Amino acid sequence: MSKGILGKKVGMTQIFAEDGHVVPVTVILAGPCTVVQKKTTATDGYNAVQVGFDIAKEKRVNKPSKGHFAKVNVTPVRFLRELRLENVDDYQIGQEIKADIFGAGEKVDVVGTSKGKGFAGAIKRHGFHRGPMKHGSKYHRRTGSLGAKGPARVYKGRKLPGRMGGVRVTVQNLEIIRVDAERNLLLIKGAVPGPKKGLILIKPSVKAK
Repeated sequence: MSKGILGKKVGMTQIFAEDGHVVPVTVILAGPCTVVQKKTTATDGYNAVQVGFDIAKEKRVNKPSKGHFAKVNVTPVRFLRELRLENVDDYQIGQEIKADIFGAGEKVDVVGTSKGKGFAGAIKRHGFHRGPMKHGSKYHRRTGSLGAKGPARVYKGRKLPGRMGGVRVTVQNLEIIRVDAERNLLLIKGAVPGPKKGLILIKPSVKAK
């Protein structure tokens, strides 16, 4: 990965392209992020940059974290994430990473935590078909057969009811439509995972040609 930035999902809107077409976009408050720590192959076995996002209230920062930030003279932040970057030497501790590291037209991968939907049945969670809704059916929205009778057990990986959502999701190859460097906003075509105010990681697309 050559670059990356943390952000917060603001919401969705639509803008008009130059040809007059309406483009649905997700607005993301990207940065500013602060470089808190550098990790190299010599000291840690791999190259990475630890970046922080969203200034935290002092009373909500515990003592170990306060020491971590005070050691490098950086303002405490709410979120810390590591970015496995190839060019670690290009970054310095305390440096700010802003939205202008990306440009309009670039393709990116967006990582977020999907909305939690609680306990869901097999139809909602996995898209199963329901049974007949007649009175005599007695089989409407149930899971269905769990496998062969012989093993007398449920095979691993069977699609069953359970907790839905609240997992890490990556949406690949999205296009940046507009960059507002003054307000640190990125307008990305399409939807990205997670609720409003959810933490988002934006990085260059691995599928872009």
